[in-house]
Amino acid sequence: MLKESVISELQKIVGKDNVLTAPEALKAYSYDGTTSWIHEPDVVVFPTTTDEVSRIMKLANAEKIPVTPRGGGTNVSGGSVPWHGGIVMVMTKFNKIVKVDKENLTATVEPGVVLQDLTLRLAKEGLFFPPDPQSFLGATMGGIISENAGGPAGVKYGVTKQYVLGVEVVLPNGEVIHLGGRTLKNVVGYDLLHIFISAEGTLGVITKAELKLNPLPQARKTLCVVYDDVSVAGEGVFRVLEHGIIPCKIEMVDNWVINRIEEMMPIGLPKDADACLLFEVDGIPEVVEKEAQKIAEITKQYGAKEARIAKDTDDANKYWLARRAGFAAVFGKAKQVFAEDVTVPRGNIPGFVNRIRELAKKHNVEIVVLGHAGDGNLHPAVLTDPANKEHYERALKAVDDIIESAVEFGGVLSGEHGIGLEKQKFMRKVTEPAVINMMKGIKALIDPNNIMNPGKIWE
Repeated sequence: MLKESVISELQKIVGKDNVLTAPEALKAYSYDGTTSWIHEPDVVVFPTTTDEVSRIMKLANAEKIPVTPRGGGTNVSGGSVPWHGGIVMVMTKFNKIVKVDKENLTATVEPGVVLQDLTLRLAKEGLFFPPDPQSFLGATMGGIISENAGGPAGVKYGVTKQYVLGVEVVLPNGEVIHLGGRTLKNVVGYDLLHIFISAEGTLGVITKAELKLNPLPQARKTLCVVYDDVSVAGEGVFRVLEHGIIPCKIEMVDNWVINRIEEMMPIGLPKDADACLLFEVDGIPEVVEKEAQKIAEITKQYGAKEARIAKDTDDANKYWLARRAGFAAVFGKAKQVFAEDVTVPRGNIPGFVNRIRELAKKHNVEIVVLGHAGDGNLHPAVLTDPANKEHYERALKAVDDIIESAVEFGGVLSGEHGIGLEKQKFMRKVTEPAVINMMKGIKALIDPNNIMNPGKIWE
C-alpha cells in the first residue's frame, strides 16, 4: 500500500480524475494481452505531459516506488504487468500527433498515439509508418518502440528500430533527455537511442518520438498460395526471396488455423490445405503485376498446389482480414493459449515447422502455426486448459521445447514480443553471462534504485 501522502501528491500532479485506486481499476491494469501473468498495482496514473511524467518519476524515485509504463496493454509477454506493484503509468491520454513533416518524411508523436490513428493520419498525406504489429487497433507508439515491434511488413521494411530517429525520455530520477534527432544520419557519440528501443520500459519513460516515414506505394497485389505440406510452404518462403523478389509480406497459416478462420468468417480459404502462404507485393504498378505473376510461378515450381492472385482490393482485404483474425480464432478455442514468438533463419523454417509437429505428438497437445514467415518470425501456439493440470504441464513442456528448438535451429527467443516475464529463464539460459551483466550494469547506471518496470527481462 502506498502512503496517502503519495496518492495526494500524484493527484496534485495529474489531477484527481487521472489517479485511480478503486479495486476494479487496479484489477483492469493487472494483466496484459495474454492474462498469463497477473499482479495488481497500488495506483494507476494517467499523465498527459512530459512535465507530469518527470514529476511522477521524481516522486517515485524519492520514495522508491516501482513504476510500470503502459500503453494499450496489447503486449503478450507480461511486459506491462506491474510485477512489484507500485504505480502503473498509463500513457493513453498522452496521445497527440504533434507534427507530420511531409517534406522530410518524418512525424513527431506522443507515446499514447494508437498506431491505427497514426496510419489514418499519415494516409491523408500519402505516407505510412511501415512497422505493422497485428495489434495496431490498440497498440500505442510508446509500447511499439519499447518492444521494438515488427509485424507482417518486416520482411521488406524491417522493424520499429529502423524507423525511430529520436526520442524524448524521462529517466527514473525525473531528468528529461533527448536522444537521436530528426536526421537520417547521426553518429554523435554512442548510439544510446537504441538502448531505449526494446528496453521494455526498464530504463525510462518515452514521452515523444521522431519517426521516419515512407511514401505510400502506388500499388499492391496479394496472393494466397496453397500447399499440401506445411514444410513445403516453409521452403516456398526462401525460394521466392532467392529469386530476387522481396514481397512486403509473407504470412503463414496452417490447416488448423485455416479451418478455425473459416468457421468464424468464411471467405473461401481451402479447408483441405495443410498450409497457406499469403504474399503481398507493393510498389510501381507494372512491377507489382510482374512480381505477383513471378511469385505464382516460383511457388508452383517448388511444390505449391495452387496460387490465387487476388482479383481486386476487396478480395485482397479478405485475405488479410482472415490473417489478422488468426489469433482470435486460436484464442477462442482454448481456455489458455501459449502464443509463442520465436524467429529462425528463413532457410530453417521447414525443419523448424516439422519439429513443432513432432513436439505436438511427443507431448500430445495441439500446437498450431501461424506467423510472419517472410522474416522467419513464427508464432507457434500451444492450446491447453489450466483446469486440467496434467495437460497443462505437458503444454508447458511443449513451450519449453519449442523455444529451445528455435535456438537449436539458429534462431532467437523473441522476434517482436520481448522477454518480459515470459522468457526470463531462457534469457539466462541462452545469453552469455557477460552480456546479461552488461545489461544489468546499464540498468544500474540509469536506474540505481531499480524502480523502472522491475522484475522483467532477466530477473
